[in-house]
Amino acid sequence: MSDLSELYQEMILEHAKKPRNFGVLSGATCHAEGHNPLCGDAIEVKVLLKDGVVEDVRFTGQGCAISTASASVMTELAKGKSIEEVEALFENFHKAVTEGAEVKLPRKLSVFTGVKAYPMRVKCATLAWHTLHSALTGGKSTVTTE
Repeated sequence: MSDLSELYQEMILEHAKKPRNFGVLSGATCHAEGHNPLCGDAIEVKVLLKDGVVEDVRFTGQGCAISTASASVMTELAKGKSIEEVEALFENFHKAVTEGAEVKLPRKLSVFTGVKAYPMRVKCATLAWHTLHSALTGGKSTVTTE
C-alpha cells in the first residue's frame, strides 16, 4: 500500500471518529444545508465571518466516513482564511477530485484525491465544500449533489 493510501485511510478514520468543529455555532453570519440523496449524507454548515475572514466554522449532520472526514478537514482549513482563499481551496479541491487536475493542495486535503476513481465517493467528499461555498456566496440555502 502506498504512503498516500495509508495516510488517506488513517485520516479518514481519525476525522470520521473524532470530527473537528462538529457542533452548533451560535452567532453564525451565514449558513447552508447540504444533502447527498444517493448516500444519505446530510450536513449543515454555519460560518461566522468577520471582515471577510472565516472566524469560525462548524458543521452538524450525519454522513458516511468520507463525508464526515472531509467536512472536518474543511473546517480546519477554512478557519482564519478569507472568503477568496476558501473559494480557491474549494475550486482546486473540486478540480482535483472531479477532473484529476494536478493542483496544489494542503496535504490534509490531498489525501482525498483518491476518491476521483469512485464517482459516488466524489459526491461524499465534496458535499461539505459545496455547502460551505453556498453559505459563503449566498447561494441556495440547500445544496444537493444531484
